[in-house]
Amino acid sequence: MKKIILTVSAIFAMGIMNAQEIKYGVKAGLNLSTLTGDITDFTDVKSKAGFHVGGFVEFKLTDKFSIQPELLYSAQGAKSEFSDSDDVTFQSEEDNYKLSYLNLPIMAKYYVAPGFSVEAGPQIGFLLSAKDEYDYKSSFFGEDLSDSGEEDVKDSFKSIDFGFNFGAGYEFTENIFVQARYNLGLSNIADSDNDLEIKNSVVQVSLGYRF
Repeated sequence: MKKIILTVSAIFAMGIMNAQEIKYGVKAGLNLSTLTGDITDFTDVKSKAGFHVGGFVEFKLTDKFSIQPELLYSAQGAKSEFSDSDDVTFQSEEDNYKLSYLNLPIMAKYYVAPGFSVEAGPQIGFLLSAKDEYDYKSSFFGEDLSDSGEEDVKDSFKSIDFGFNFGAGYEFTENIFVQARYNLGLSNIADSDNDLEIKNSVVQVSLGYRF
């Protein structure tokens, strides 16, 4: 994946030198994220809502093709639920994993029709913070216990994430557009000490303005 990033970066650099037009813009929108992999083996994982916000530069190489690097703050993660019981004991736990990333996608865009484009490209993400908001309850032989709070779990995750994006966009005007994108996590984000494989999975819907 690192070789792919370097190759795309080289293409991006050449694109800058050959750009016919350069446009700047901002975008923001909704994230629907989850975590996949080994985490689903021992808990019920559900998607959670978040958001993303940032800016981009579009280098128009031809009338139909452009390269668009972006810099986005992205609130991701997942929710999970676990419960277990028998005749004398019961325990349950709900977790809300809140992962914050600074993502740098480099998208190749192709305009298949006026105002409508499809896009694909790699992404590197830098983990800014990771927290677990938990709610634990148990009952042992009639004695009830509970605990809740929030803890920093950044050490449980790797600081860099690699992924691949693909999606589509539509321009309402020369300035205003919408985008839908899926980010497929390619690298294991779980810290190596955990002996787990966990990956990001994020659907994004954006509203943007191009200057």
